[in-house]
Amino acid sequence: MSRKGSGKSILANFGAFSEPAPSDGNAGQAEGETRPLPVQPLARVGAGVIGATHRSLSDLREQRDRLQAIVDAGVGLEIDPALIDPSPFPDRLQDDNSVDFDKLKRLIAEEGQKLPVQVRKHPGAEGRYQVVYGHRRWRAAKELGIKLKATVMDLSDAELVVAQGIENAARQDLSWIERALFAWRMDEAGIKPRDIRAALSIDDPELARLRSVCRVLPQDIIEAIGRAPKVGRPRWVTLADAVSAEPDVLSRVRKILSGDKVLRLPSDERFKQALAVAKKVPPKKQSSLALRGPTGEVVGKAVFSEVAVKLTIEEAQASAFADFMEEELPALIERFFARESER
Repeated sequence: MSRKGSGKSILANFGAFSEPAPSDGNAGQAEGETRPLPVQPLARVGAGVIGATHRSLSDLREQRDRLQAIVDAGVGLEIDPALIDPSPFPDRLQDDNSVDFDKLKRLIAEEGQKLPVQVRKHPGAEGRYQVVYGHRRWRAAKELGIKLKATVMDLSDAELVVAQGIENAARQDLSWIERALFAWRMDEAGIKPRDIRAALSIDDPELARLRSVCRVLPQDIIEAIGRAPKVGRPRWVTLADAVSAEPDVLSRVRKILSGDKVLRLPSDERFKQALAVAKKVPPKKQSSLALRGPTGEVVGKAVFSEVAVKLTIEEAQASAFADFMEEELPALIERFFARESER
């Protein structure tokens, strides 16, 4: 069993945090030279902001150091791709086209697999593995019927999502909704917020925004729309708000997304269709009835809608009719509920 490449690309995003900080002593100052007094800055950053930033950088350094040790201990193998399962935390939605994958598959077929994928031993199935990252290379090897070069790493769920998030960010940025779905899946699996933030390189407010959209929009609707790489947070929030405001919106969105014509559109266009139908306010059902006197003349009008009943009476009969309605309404309400209870 031979050792393969170390797979250090997952740590590329952390490189900046490993550089030593410049010293703040008297470097470059001649002995005896009088140091000028520092100029008071015009504005000060709050200590809370500085503290939060320092904690975030410390978290990133700690994650980097732990992952570096794990990667260095990885074992290189050639594995039958049929023995490998995808990551338990999917972070990609279906692409609009397969051109890039076909190009990768052809390159591997002609020149072989240059970079190993990263896998871990499956925690629930002896003799099987799970992809940490390198899903496209794994899929290409399966379709080509060849062994997959892989580095086996010993990772917990939390370490897996951090490594997966860092590597994917270095290769192809997740769209906003893919980040939201990734965060939601980690939440559902009990991953700590600290590890979710590290996996996506985000702060608490952004994590809250990601969560809020996935709590409202069902997963089937998100998957039917797809990656929507050009659609950012504001429009996803608008769609979620429309769904929250009116229960019938979900059925309208599902209907539009199931149409063959819409399914053939790119994901950004599918989102536009979904948002347009979600924001469209359907006309309220309404009917009216002319109220006639004994000789057939119109003395008023009743308008019925889903939310109200409105009566309008000609001025000559208005006062007497109001007195009549006041007397009759209690009995009318009683008759209504008696009929409803019999249904």
